[in-house]
Amino acid sequence: MAYTAPQTQNTAGKAFERLITILDTLRIACPWDKKQTMESLRHLTIEEMYELTDAILEKDLTEIKKELGDVMMHLLFYAKIATEQEKFTIVDVLNAVCDKLIVRHPHVYGETLATNEDEVKSNWESIKLKEGNKSVLSGVPKGLPALVKAYRIQDKVRGVGFDWEDKSEVWKKVEEELSEFKNEFNLEDGSEINLDRAEDEFGDLIFSLINYARHLGLNPENALERTNKKFIKRFTHIENRAKENGQQISELSLNEMDVYWNEAKYL
Repeated sequence: MAYTAPQTQNTAGKAFERLITILDTLRIACPWDKKQTMESLRHLTIEEMYELTDAILEKDLTEIKKELGDVMMHLLFYAKIATEQEKFTIVDVLNAVCDKLIVRHPHVYGETLATNEDEVKSNWESIKLKEGNKSVLSGVPKGLPALVKAYRIQDKVRGVGFDWEDKSEVWKKVEEELSEFKNEFNLEDGSEINLDRAEDEFGDLIFSLINYARHLGLNPENALERTNKKFIKRFTHIENRAKENGQQISELSLNEMDVYWNEAKYL
């Protein structure tokens, strides 16, 4: 039986209209807003998305609310510019995504059966191919950071069944790639390291580790960013301890730094 979503609350619609009205006013009255184009907004939108993801990792709901508003404003701004160019409106955008969601969820709005996440993804990718996508991977943006792109590539091909079912097989691949990477530096014949080949093997190793993380249900981008934040916190503690003692961090020995590093683990 097809599912019917509940009606959107009227207050949400009014808030949405309020933001559109404000943007319309700013586009006329504000010198900065009048100058903006899709191209000039692009890098600002990317910054807003990174700020949103930072807030999500920090679990800061107040900041998440704020950043969601900033992102929403940017999305409406693009639609406003397109409307001025008589290309499309925000209504076109919203209707298009609603139509796409209904078509790509036949297990909700139609009679197709899907009892788990893998079946949903498989249906999704099949529908996209029927819609004219030349490849399962065509939906992976070229400009994604490499780590995120690797994860999306692997997730995409899993949607059509190209994946290991047993994560122990994935770990064997990690060990295989690690061995091949190490072999590039354990050259018994005395020849020089081929850095190009070593970089290639290192990429294979990272790709396989990302794949293993995905099989464990871990997001490698989130995991790495947590480690980045942890490192920054601990290194900042070393800098602060050096200042407390009237020293420059460059004056500390590695052993002294290690003492402060270990202190930071328990803060």
